[in-house]
Amino acid sequence: MAAIGFDLPEEVRAVRDGVLRFVRSEVLPRYERHHDLLNDGRRLYQEDGRYAPAVRELIREIRMRSAEAGFYAMCAPPAIGGGGLGYLAYFTAWEAIYHACGGHSVLTPWVIAHWAFGPSPVLTQVTERARAEILKDMLAGRTSMCFGLSEPGAGSDAAAIKTRAVQDGDGWRITGRKLWTTNAPTAEWCIVFAVTDPDKAARREGGISGFLVPTSAPGFTVESVIKLHGAVGGHEGALVFEDVNVEPWQLVGQLHDGFKVALLGVSLGRVYNTGRAVGQGRWALEKALDYAKQRETFGHKIAEYQGVSFPLAEAATELHAAHLLGLNAAMLLDRGERAVKELSMAKAYAVQVSLKAIDRAIQVHGGMGLTNEVGLVHAWQDIRIVNIADGTNEILARTIAQRLLAGDVEL
Repeated sequence: MAAIGFDLPEEVRAVRDGVLRFVRSEVLPRYERHHDLLNDGRRLYQEDGRYAPAVRELIREIRMRSAEAGFYAMCAPPAIGGGGLGYLAYFTAWEAIYHACGGHSVLTPWVIAHWAFGPSPVLTQVTERARAEILKDMLAGRTSMCFGLSEPGAGSDAAAIKTRAVQDGDGWRITGRKLWTTNAPTAEWCIVFAVTDPDKAARREGGISGFLVPTSAPGFTVESVIKLHGAVGGHEGALVFEDVNVEPWQLVGQLHDGFKVALLGVSLGRVYNTGRAVGQGRWALEKALDYAKQRETFGHKIAEYQGVSFPLAEAATELHAAHLLGLNAAMLLDRGERAVKELSMAKAYAVQVSLKAIDRAIQVHGGMGLTNEVGLVHAWQDIRIVNIADGTNEILARTIAQRLLAGDVEL
């Protein structure tokens, strides 16, 4: 029986069901066929910490198969060749994908284009030459990009970036460093943000521009792969730019006004992470419920013990609330509302209750919950990251408080 008291639009249900069929026919079978590769860190990564070539090829296969099936760019703007579907379709599809895939996290994020890695509103701001050079392969899933904004001293406070783009003839030369650039070790393109007018930037009145840079450009280096949770490799890069030459056709958006480009994907990113959190939380909860109904101690199924069942009941309540928050925020966005408060609430709440639900599922499983094979620890690690990514919980709380104090008190 459905827990949601209203029907999703027919086209949204159709997209969700189609995506799930794709996941079951293309994604989950690859996890099974390549289990040893994808679940052994010594094979998953090469010595420098990047995904092994076989893993990168599997990721590329998923992107391309999804593009062929019509899902990969389904929410990208029609102006660049995307399907133009809205936020509700995006949220619903991602929630369903992560609910189905759970702790398997290497191939899953590539089923639909993420705003910072593939076709998205960001690419509507590139020049005509850039479109001609990159869009066909990006839409087909053959290539991907990354988003170079964060720096060692500029995370949540992105306006504090130090990377510089100095005028050189008609173009610029970029020098600086970037950190936490997801997909950088794999991407063919990077959108790099740099200070182009130091005076404006110092006054926080703009002065920052975005540039589209091929990762093969002279002076562009992935200095290191950032390794998380004790893994031997990773998907985040520390980047160095040493006098990287960029031409006028590589400018993204308006000169000195790059933050408008950076903000184009923020809502999509938070909708994605809300769906991701709800889906993985539901997957973990269902694993815990199945295990609790089978596992016996002292002559009883452990589901009979309130110490096991009550925390799961609380987790289910919180995940249901998070699901509704996500649906509501997505529908408001589709209606043309900015929904700053509502989306901040949805993302911050969903990632926190999902992490708690996964942790409880681990506890229910006992020692088995800590094993790689069950996958709960991978889901926990994934959702722990999203409590920081795309706006930390603290930054989102600050945003919510600011909106409330400004008079936005509708709840």
